[in-house]
Amino acid sequence: MADHLVNQGLRQAVDSLPKTYDPGGTESRWQKLWESSGAFHPDPNDSGEPFSLVIPPPNVTGSLHMGHAFNTALIDTIVRFQRLQGKNVLCLPGTDHASIAVQTILEKQFKEEGINRDDLGREEFLQRAWAWKSESGGRIAAQLRRLGYSVDWQRERFTMDERLSKAVVEAFVRLHQQGLIYRGEYLVNWCPASGSAVSDLEVEMKEVDGYLWHFQYPLTNGSSDDETTHLEVATTRPETMLGDVAVAVNPSDNRYRHLVGRTLTLPFVGREIPVIADDHVDKDFGTGCVKVTPAHDPNDFAIGQRHNLPQITVMNKDGTMNSSAGQFEGLDRFKAREAVVNGLKELSLLTKIEPYRHSVPFSDRGKVPVEPLLSTQWFVRMEPMADRCRAHLVKGEPQFFPTRWEKVYRDWLTGIRDWCISRQLWWGHRIPAWFVVSETDSIVTDHTPYIVALSEEEALLQAREKFGDDVAIEQDADVLDTWFSSGLWPFSTLGWPDEDDSDFNCWYPTNTLVTGFDIIFFWVARMTMMAGAFTGQMPFKDVYIHGLVRDEQNRKMSKSLGNGIDPLVLIDRYGTDALRFALVKEVAGAGQDIRLDYDRKTDTSVTVEAARNFANKLWNATRFALINLGTTTFDETFEELNFSDLQLSDKWILSRLARINSETSKKFTSYALGEAAKGLYEFSWNDFCDWYLELIKRRLNPGDSLTQSQLKDRRIAQQVMFKVLRELLVMLHPLMPHLTEELWHGITGFPDQKMLALNLWPACQEGFLDEELESSFSALFASIKLVRNLRAEAGLKPGQNVPVRFVTTNSKLADILHKAKADIQSLTRANKVEVFHPDELLGKPSIKALAGVSGDLEVLLPIEGLVDLDGLRKRLEKDLIKAQKEITSLSKRLDNPSFINKAPEAIILDCKSKLIAAKSQADLVIKRIAGLS
Repeated sequence: MADHLVNQGLRQAVDSLPKTYDPGGTESRWQKLWESSGAFHPDPNDSGEPFSLVIPPPNVTGSLHMGHAFNTALIDTIVRFQRLQGKNVLCLPGTDHASIAVQTILEKQFKEEGINRDDLGREEFLQRAWAWKSESGGRIAAQLRRLGYSVDWQRERFTMDERLSKAVVEAFVRLHQQGLIYRGEYLVNWCPASGSAVSDLEVEMKEVDGYLWHFQYPLTNGSSDDETTHLEVATTRPETMLGDVAVAVNPSDNRYRHLVGRTLTLPFVGREIPVIADDHVDKDFGTGCVKVTPAHDPNDFAIGQRHNLPQITVMNKDGTMNSSAGQFEGLDRFKAREAVVNGLKELSLLTKIEPYRHSVPFSDRGKVPVEPLLSTQWFVRMEPMADRCRAHLVKGEPQFFPTRWEKVYRDWLTGIRDWCISRQLWWGHRIPAWFVVSETDSIVTDHTPYIVALSEEEALLQAREKFGDDVAIEQDADVLDTWFSSGLWPFSTLGWPDEDDSDFNCWYPTNTLVTGFDIIFFWVARMTMMAGAFTGQMPFKDVYIHGLVRDEQNRKMSKSLGNGIDPLVLIDRYGTDALRFALVKEVAGAGQDIRLDYDRKTDTSVTVEAARNFANKLWNATRFALINLGTTTFDETFEELNFSDLQLSDKWILSRLARINSETSKKFTSYALGEAAKGLYEFSWNDFCDWYLELIKRRLNPGDSLTQSQLKDRRIAQQVMFKVLRELLVMLHPLMPHLTEELWHGITGFPDQKMLALNLWPACQEGFLDEELESSFSALFASIKLVRNLRAEAGLKPGQNVPVRFVTTNSKLADILHKAKADIQSLTRANKVEVFHPDELLGKPSIKALAGVSGDLEVLLPIEGLVDLDGLRKRLEKDLIKAQKEITSLSKRLDNPSFINKAPEAIILDCKSKLIAAKSQADLVIKRIAGLS
């Protein structure tokens, strides 16, 4: 019965695999089958060591980009490998609400409609936001499915799901109770475009060409004995001078020490401001005098705190000047800059304007310069949380791959500033704080008392207990920074704060975080700080940091540059597996950027096309195997095969199989995913497809009237071929899941066999390992390539069979060549293969032959009487002349001191390399001409 099933299955398999691989149909079919069968929906009560990974949630801001595809390929490779290890794997998907980004998108839509959010009101605005989330989130989920993500879609999460929102409120309340969340007026980064505070990490420093304006402040009460009448200051932001409250000098600066305590008159405003001494001032920079504007500059804010100076804000939150700006009220900040400069010029106080290139902070979301503004906001005290993370890091928690990123993480945790977590937006988690107001006066000020609670009902109860029954409460209108909820992601998605949740108990802490180096500060550190505060553990054991996908000009892909690549375009052309394999294989090392060559006119990619060719190679190899298996039956387990019955080539491929199994498993485990992909590629294409399948062709088809020995040998070749291909498909599965699932079901021949995705990694049969045999076969293959090259150089036709002579002093290699004579004859179209020790040729008549050398092996191809020797000699002599000209040209360049001193090092090295190659080619041609004499 079993034999019948195998026979039937093989026939069905070979019939079901068309001649040409169609990635679209195959991938779509398996994506649906995986999901409908619940293949990736694990049970926390199942056996198997738990392994969990929560995906970095994409923002619901439209479509995924190539960076998402890269991250997906890496994550899915890891989780599919762990699943093949027999672990109880959870890969949890989800999306992030992205407060600022989504609100910016919506407000652009409103502008096109001629309305603003205030026209809609908060409730209708949020309805529009949820509609956008539904549309964008659905599109992202569909794209992730196209990428073949083996995630548990039944556990999909969104940062504003009801359960996760409750976790956010719980976290806020706990931190507030611990004194780690507070409310106060501080200088924050304000984005006028989005109308919200942004964190330091959401600020991008850009080099811009600007100006440094120098102007004078007159002394208020006349000149001093040294006839000083004014102090000169310089700034890149003249409009802020309207909020100046002092001019600072260094206390050790003898030029101004006697002026400390005097006052200056502020132009336009007429306010008297003191001259103060502060160590922050660099006396050697500029004039040594610094204007102090505490409400508009972080350094000035610190000076103001030290000297108890007033804070005067001269700008509104929309970037226009306010009433404190006097005559400049209502002007946009940049228009006010021009007006202030012109006014100073008219007052003869402007002394110099000089071009000045400097760094300006830009809002990462709003794409406009941020404005340091005094604002009452909510903050998290970071130092206690960072200190806990530093203590865990000493114990190796978490581990970074590669390790160099640990220092980046540690450095950021040192000297950390408090985190402004409130955002003046409507889309997001509303801050769970209620201001206590009277029923007749609901105006909220910076001094209005507030209650932090888990719900409005609880807040009202607390407010009445504390302030009396006649009070009312009004919830803070602000929302939390998106990164606050994202910081809870590894455990809020698993059921926290319910620590009795079965998912939380099974899969927390998670095992691995996979993310780019660009959000170590934004996200990685915040997750560790939050996890340490709420769970007492680090949220993941390993952090695998990868680089960025760059375009054909090596630029970071971004929407602003318009150089992004839609992964679906390449998937439609080449298939998901080809794109995934290309992305992973191109990873030179963890943390390194990858460059994806791409022709934007034709939507083609050399990198991905090569991966598709690899998929086709595997497809054709499987079809070849199925055709040559026919109706043969054999024991799948392979254990009963007698090692002594194996041919040398069988032993070689089984040694290579065991080695690639061991190496690949280690590389996947240590996150050397690119190296694993390259190793499997080389083994599949070269060892298995190009060599082993070629070597066994004559054994698979030995002719008619077979002897028992030939039948047995064919069966062994079939069984080894089956074993290698079946196990190879399992090892390739994490990288190319759809293709391997399809081919594996084809090669195993069982229609009802459980999915490859849920199978087990093949056991590594170390008994087959034979390093010496592998080395000998490498030499054998090199000799076969050399014979083929000599045949091509001689111009022999495919049907011409010629003898081949090998000469070597290496006895082990000679033994391999003797044993492989039949294979060599088959692969080189030789009518005779001879192997000699050099001593055996002494005294024998010389032959006219083309010669070549590979290691310690000389190959002779006797061609007298088969080709036109004179014509061949002339071709070789032309090749020699060409090589000699190249040698002369390159030698002259390298002997030229001017070239050596001025040329880039890469070009010089390239010249040297070409010279070595030209000399080697010339020597080779000389030997071959000599062989024809």
